[in-house]
Amino acid sequence: MTPLGQDLIARISRTGPMTVADYMTECLLHPRHGYYTTRDPFGQSGDFITAPEISQMFGELIGLWLAQVWTDQGAPSAFVLAELGPGRGTLMSDVLRATARVPGFHGAADLHLVEASPVLRRAQEDALQGHKITFHDHPGSLPDAPLFLIANEFFDALPIRQFQRGKTGWHERMIGADADGLHWGLGPETALEALAGRLEDTKEGQIVELNAPALPIAEDIGNRIATYGGAALIIDYGDAESIGDTFQALKDHETIDVFSSPGAADLTAHVAFGPLARAALPARASGLTPQGVFLEELGITGRARQLAAGLSGAALETHIAAHRRLTHPEEMGTLFKVLALTAPDAPPLPGLDPNPLASP
Repeated sequence: MTPLGQDLIARISRTGPMTVADYMTECLLHPRHGYYTTRDPFGQSGDFITAPEISQMFGELIGLWLAQVWTDQGAPSAFVLAELGPGRGTLMSDVLRATARVPGFHGAADLHLVEASPVLRRAQEDALQGHKITFHDHPGSLPDAPLFLIANEFFDALPIRQFQRGKTGWHERMIGADADGLHWGLGPETALEALAGRLEDTKEGQIVELNAPALPIAEDIGNRIATYGGAALIIDYGDAESIGDTFQALKDHETIDVFSSPGAADLTAHVAFGPLARAALPARASGLTPQGVFLEELGITGRARQLAAGLSGAALETHIAAHRRLTHPEEMGTLFKVLALTAPDAPPLPGLDPNPLASP
């Protein structure tokens, strides 16, 4: 058991079972033993790899999408360019490179990164040398201005609570401890407004996950965009609504037991995009679009062919595999979804289903 695991067992023994949200918060953000506060988890040498690390094409297309939306909205002369959870800074670096020749875009952009990890902030500074960065611990401190925001695999790492349906109501899944370590348990039946109506679309024994911290973030982003203009692009794995147990731990690119390495493994859960879209009102949400469809609409295959022309051998094989991983249904193409937010009167968004996931 890890040092943090030992601390959590002692804490539970003293104060009683803890929620999944508390467990995730401790494991990911503990100041001495937290996963994100003590390491760089990205890439082949880390525990997982994200789309920007797979291929430069991902960030390039996101950058050109932002530039097109900025242009469609009248090219505001000053705007906040923000990313939530920027990882190593790879995505933003590709965005800035792809938009370097867009007239006026860089001159109008004020770069802001929302990042809690000191380790990752240093990596982001290295990746974005030559650019002035303002760091934030939370999106709520972003400036009041037109906002063009990216959140790629940000919401999946926010702490969730899990509720299991009983015969007549909901029981929160709790984490207890005994001589054998950490284990699952159920709390007493409870009633929550956030679960109102979910008895109608679930069966006894099924699990629903609530991501309470995500909703005020989505609400704040939606209010900013509805007031000042701009757009938010949210990319993550999940679906419109939560159903089932999606809580998982990743270490060395493999799924492991969520209790086996507290503080030494990544913890995530699938994102329910519907609650985010509803929380973001009065901003207008796009339809929920599979990542593969979105990237194909933006022209990833054409870009892939252009890059492939200068490659051969193993480099070409890696490039082809990257395109496949980003777009194909059996890889990231269907599991990952894209949701965008704009002001109610903004022009249509390129590449996305125009049928809104949530309506006023």
